[in-house]
Amino acid sequence: MRSGCRTLLLALLLAVPAFQAPARAADAAFAQFIASLWPQAQAVGVSRETFDRETRGLEPDYKLPDLALPGRPATGASSQAEFVQVPATYVKEATIARLAAEGRRLMQKHRAALDRIEGQFGVPGPMVLALWGRETDYGRYTSPHDTLRVVATQAYVGRRKEQYRDEFILALKILDDGAVARRDFRSSWAGATGLTQFLPSEYYKHGVDLDGDGRVDIWRSVPDALASAAKQLADKGWQPGLRWAYEVRAPADADCTLGVPEAQRPIGEWLRAGFAPVQKIPAAEQGQPASLLQPEGIYGPSFLTTANYFVIKQYNFSDLYVLFVGHLSDRMVSPQPFATPWTASTQLRTASVEAMQKHLTRMGLYRDKIDGKAGMQTRAALGAYQKSAGLKVDCWPSEAVLRAMGAAR
Repeated sequence: MRSGCRTLLLALLLAVPAFQAPARAADAAFAQFIASLWPQAQAVGVSRETFDRETRGLEPDYKLPDLALPGRPATGASSQAEFVQVPATYVKEATIARLAAEGRRLMQKHRAALDRIEGQFGVPGPMVLALWGRETDYGRYTSPHDTLRVVATQAYVGRRKEQYRDEFILALKILDDGAVARRDFRSSWAGATGLTQFLPSEYYKHGVDLDGDGRVDIWRSVPDALASAAKQLADKGWQPGLRWAYEVRAPADADCTLGVPEAQRPIGEWLRAGFAPVQKIPAAEQGQPASLLQPEGIYGPSFLTTANYFVIKQYNFSDLYVLFVGHLSDRMVSPQPFATPWTASTQLRTASVEAMQKHLTRMGLYRDKIDGKAGMQTRAALGAYQKSAGLKVDCWPSEAVLRAMGAAR
C-alpha cells in the first residue's frame, strides 16, 4: 500500500512541471512580443527608461473578454449592458432622474468651463455632462483594470491586435509624457480610461487642456475631460444648434422596417406621414434629414434621429447608449420623461440573436455583422422576414419569431 502511494506521489510530482510549462512558455512569448515593440515605441518618442520600467514584470490578463487564445474558442466581447438589457432597464427612470439632478448641480459648478466648451466646440454643456455621467457616474466609478496591461493583452491575443498594438504604444507615451501616474491609469476591459473614457489614441486625437495647466488631464481635471469629450464629438461631425433626436408618436400603420439610418427623410416629411412630435419642432428644423428609431420595434417610444445622434453613436455604437446620453442631457433642462413607456420585459440571449442573424443572412435580408446584438439593421431585417412569413410585423426579436425561423428550416 505504501509503495502504491509513493508511486502515485511520484507520478503527481512529475506531472506538475509538464502542466506548468505551457504557462511559462506563454508568458515568455508575451515578454518577447512586448520587447519586439520597442522600435515602434521609440519612434513615437517613448524613452527607453519608461519602456523598461513600465513593461518590467508586465503579464497578460487572460481573463479579459474579446480574446482569441490559441487552443481555446474566442471569448467574445463582454456582455455590455447596452446590448443585453431591455431599454426600460438600461434607460432606467430612477437612474436618469438621479444623474439629471446631479448634472444640474454640476452645470452650475462648472458653468464657466461649459460656456467655454460650447463656444469653442458647439457642444452644449448638458451633452458633455451626460457623457461624463454615463461613462463614470461623474467620476464616482473607478475603472477596474490596469490600462497598460489591458492594451498589452489585447495587442497580444485580442481579436483586434493591430488596433491595440497602437493603443499599447500610445499608452506608454501617456506614461512617458507624465500625463498620469501608472497607479491612476485605470481602464475598462477594452482600454478606455479617464473621466469620459478615452482610448489612448483618442486622448492624443481629441485631448484638450482647457484648464491651462500645460497638460491634458482627463483623469482628474473636469474641464479637460469635458472639453476633450466635446472636441471628440466636434471632430466626428457634431452640428451646433441641432438636437440629437425628437421623440414622436408613430402612426398605427408605421412601417418599422424603415428604422435604419439609410431611410432618411426631412423631419417635415415624417410629420406629414403621421408621426406626431412630443415636443414642438421649429419650422426651421423641419427640413433637417432624420431617420426613424424604434428601439423596441413597434412597442416602445419612437424617435426621429438627426445627424448628431449618429455622432454620439461614434462615442459608443449602442442605440441604448445614445438614448441614455441624449435623454439625460434633455432632463438636465426639462423634467419630462419619455412620453411613451417602454414595454419589453425580456431580451433574447446573444446566442439566440446570432442564430436569428444567421437565418436572416441566409435569406438575403441581413448584410451586417453576426454579433448577437439586436440593433437597427437586425430589427429592420427581422421586420422584412416577418412580412415575408406572414407574421405580425413588429421588428422585435422574440422567442416566438425564433421558433418560427426554426420551423421554416
